[in-house]
Amino acid sequence: MATTEAKPRVNAVQVFGRKKNAVAVAHCKAGKGVIRLNGSPLHLVEPRILRLKAAEPVLILGRERFQNVDIRVRVKGGGYTSQVYAVRQAIAKSLVAYYQKFVDEQTKNEIKAILGDYDRTLLVADPRRCEPKKAGGPSARARYQKSYR
Repeated sequence: MATTEAKPRVNAVQVFGRKKNAVAVAHCKAGKGVIRLNGSPLHLVEPRILRLKAAEPVLILGRERFQNVDIRVRVKGGGYTSQVYAVRQAIAKSLVAYYQKFVDEQTKNEIKAILGDYDRTLLVADPRRCEPKKAGGPSARARYQKSYR
């Protein structure tokens, strides 16, 4: 019979971030501080104007907190702005989850407080969604113009 060796468990967490129809899934594990978005480095995010927005959690918390973790993010759906907002939320939430599970509670609470004070949407998803169109009008709320003669 073949012997099966148990693989060493890798400390990892998987977290998602959402904005409108965009969903980003972040896989955070112990590593060297690499952050990748759909396989490419975070500093190559397009459009360039949203690059800083995607890197916000790193800039707020400092590179040293991300030094011992690798984060891989996959993002689907929505437009590019929504995708960037979903990515930043997924990165922030994954770091908080990783610190809670594998580091310590006190550091996790510090990180959570810093992110919450800066922007609550880094930790909590925005529940607003697009309202569906109704009959009798061109959009969700607007009605067709009424004429009396």
